[in-house]
Amino acid sequence: MSDAPLNMAQVQHRVALELQRIGPVIEELGARFSAAGQELALVGGPVRDAMLGRLQQDLDFATTARPEVTEKILRGWADHIWDVGRAFGTIGCRRDDWLVEVTTYRAEAYDRSSRKPTVTYGDSLVEDLRRRDFTVNAMAVRLPEKTFEDPFGGIVDLAHRVIRTPGRPEDSFSDDPLRMMRAARFAAQLAFTVDPAVVAAMTDMADRIQIISAERVRDELIKLVCAPYPRLGLHLLVETGLAAIVLPELPALALERDEHNRHKDVYEHTLTVLEQTIDLEHRLGDEPDFVARFAALMHDVGKPRTRRFLGDGTVTFHHHDVVGAKLTRKRMQALKFPTDVIDAVAKLVELHLRFHGYGSGEWTDSAVRRYVRDAGDELPRLHVLTRADCTTRNRRKAERLRRTYDDLEARIERLSAAEELASIRPDLDGHQIMEILGVGPGRQVGEAYSFLLELRLDNGPMSTEEATAALTQWWAERTAGC
Repeated sequence: MSDAPLNMAQVQHRVALELQRIGPVIEELGARFSAAGQELALVGGPVRDAMLGRLQQDLDFATTARPEVTEKILRGWADHIWDVGRAFGTIGCRRDDWLVEVTTYRAEAYDRSSRKPTVTYGDSLVEDLRRRDFTVNAMAVRLPEKTFEDPFGGIVDLAHRVIRTPGRPEDSFSDDPLRMMRAARFAAQLAFTVDPAVVAAMTDMADRIQIISAERVRDELIKLVCAPYPRLGLHLLVETGLAAIVLPELPALALERDEHNRHKDVYEHTLTVLEQTIDLEHRLGDEPDFVARFAALMHDVGKPRTRRFLGDGTVTFHHHDVVGAKLTRKRMQALKFPTDVIDAVAKLVELHLRFHGYGSGEWTDSAVRRYVRDAGDELPRLHVLTRADCTTRNRRKAERLRRTYDDLEARIERLSAAEELASIRPDLDGHQIMEILGVGPGRQVGEAYSFLLELRLDNGPMSTEEATAALTQWWAERTAGC
């Protein structure tokens, strides 16, 4: 991450290369709209990203054409056309590997109590750019002549890595309060500084975010958390008071002190765990892993509720893992996350301390099997979160924890190779249980299955004969008391 201003010669070179790369698309579309007597301009993110050297396959255009006219112009050029954004003046299409959206010049005004925009069409590119969220997104390239338009100084802000609004930030955020979260998201994505006037407006108007739907807030939060520098965006949300509304568990952590390192509050520890999770994310795949990142962000949110002061001056947070999982589930439900995502994150929060019972490797094979069973599909993420949760500055302690977890992973790998831990199940299935016990489907079969599963976890794989003998003895002892 660099805070140095962008080199303008380099910016111009990047733009020239990008315009050459996307030339076949913009030249053909520019010619088609011009022939129809309509203006067309490449706008927003694609222009910004061209200057940053970030390649795009998604291209956004603005036009004087109304949606029905745009659709006619695109017909015969695009491979596929869709109009799900027609109400907002947008027609989308695909051409080869390119995704294109063309939107009629517009002016949006939000009723101060409404969650939805009122869209009116405009006839001016400059006015269309004026209503955009930030100056770095309010630049355009007119087509087909490829004339650069920057009425609000976006290229200067881009060069100096600053997030600023085209007009007064209060007006922009009044129109669409979600732009306050977008400011934090762009800071996290681009590692830009947010203009002090924008920060002040975000602070003064933070309550306005409450009129925005949970789904829109959720989507911005996902983009922020999955950005390259989420600490920057999250800190801005906390600083301005927005986090107290959309994710109150996060600023609450700043009030707590870590029981092991009293000089370091839990808020800073949490952000460090998030960054260390990102550093280990390559173990999970090539893309940002929201579940792992959000679990890192939420793993200690149970501490404020469980803080206890002992007589010797120490602080404990017993059961903050269980309490934190419940708080995490409740917050994610309020933000309308899908159930499977909620379940995954909550499970990781609940299990994030489990490893610390491992000590120096004293766990039995049975305990290792249960660790794998309880983690289920989230085991790879649990490995990442547990390792990331070590933020001690004591190198000797950190190295000891790393070696201990290396040992646990090695044991899991050895047991998995021998016992197929990932799909661990009893040595007898339901049909065999019913046949051996002479019972039909029902509660008794489920109880027998649970008994055999616990036996499998304790003892490892058993032969059919051994499992049958154990089941028969269990059944005899059970029925003897009836």
